Amino acid sequence: MRRPGRTGRVLSVVAVVVIVALAGYGIVEYVGSVLGEPTLVIYSYPSLLGGVDCGGSAAFSTAFNGFGSAHHVRVEVVCPSGDLVSTLEAQANAPEADLVIGLDEITTPVAEADGLLVPYAPPELANLSPALVAELSSGDAALPYEYGYLAIDYSSTFFNETGGAVADLTFPELANTSDGWAAQLVTEDPTLDLTGQEFLAWEVEYYQTVLHQNWTTFWTDVRGALPTPALSWGVAFSEFNPNATPNADRMVVSYSTDPAYAKYYNESGAFNSTVSWWNGTAYGWKTIYGIGIVHGTRHLSLAQQFEDWFLSGTVQRLLPTTEWEYPANDTVPVPAQYFDASIDPSTIVPLNDRISPSALATSMPVWTDEWQQILAGTSP
Repeated sequence: MRRPGRTGRVLSVVAVVVIVALAGYGIVEYVGSVLGEPTLVIYSYPSLLGGVDCGGSAAFSTAFNGFGSAHHVRVEVVCPSGDLVSTLEAQANAPEADLVIGLDEITTPVAEADGLLVPYAPPELANLSPALVAELSSGDAALPYEYGYLAIDYSSTFFNETGGAVADLTFPELANTSDGWAAQLVTEDPTLDLTGQEFLAWEVEYYQTVLHQNWTTFWTDVRGALPTPALSWGVAFSEFNPNATPNADRMVVSYSTDPAYAKYYNESGAFNSTVSWWNGTAYGWKTIYGIGIVHGTRHLSLAQQFEDWFLSGTVQRLLPTTEWEYPANDTVPVPAQYFDASIDPSTIVPLNDRISPSALATSMPVWTDEWQQILAGTSP
């Protein structure tokens, strides 16, 4: 299964050039009608809006060419060869971008703390959930354009084998190696992949704020049974076989809208997804992706106008079937498949609000280091 909105969110994004090649960057230019007009440079990830290698989709053209034509500006979408935060940090003294699209709930606080973003409160802020905004940034340094939930996808075969119990799984059940569930779960490496970092944050907050236990217990219990963490979400999902044979992996850390995607493309039935339960309540980790204005932009007014545009209904309605996430703009509807096949996000208690964005940014390197030590068997 190909998820266009997922493939670019690894910590070492590889960009492939579409029109212009320059020092490892993928660049797509949308040229307006007037020569000599200003150029707005936007950093993002290669699969934005269903694109491939930093562009190419109809939705991509609608979002960027539409703005360029309307505002008589040349728009360059650049997909750096490294992750977005590292690129912004490397250029902090001489920024080359005006905006960045694709910082998430883990990387946004880092960029904010480093002074890499310019806070902005656009008119469309009125259509964004205040809770969603606060979970991404404490000061409007970046605003959410989409969100969803992490989930654990499980095959229909595994559902039947567990008598349906996997649909209401808990982390302690996964950690109970006598049942063999951990051996069936494909995860992502948090040192390499953003999905892996999000799963780690989910597990930590579940143990600390729901179970009130030490989060390291889970990883200590599963390290001998868990398959080797995958290098990326794409690799992890390819290892997950919804039509599982007896020895295949039956679960994978992925996203709650996967069943909606499958139904939209007439591929439903082989798998479903769940979050983490405890005492009849569903708990999950909300994935949030944001747009922000780069500190030092030479086109502040244009950058603000583009952020307005990207959060408007015109662009937001493109997201559900290209990014396969919920649009942050509450006035934009989602396809019926979201209601028919995926978990209703309003029924999930988000664990993001148990930790501030700044605390998350500070804690993640510590958690990742300890995770590495535990799986390597070197943790004290």
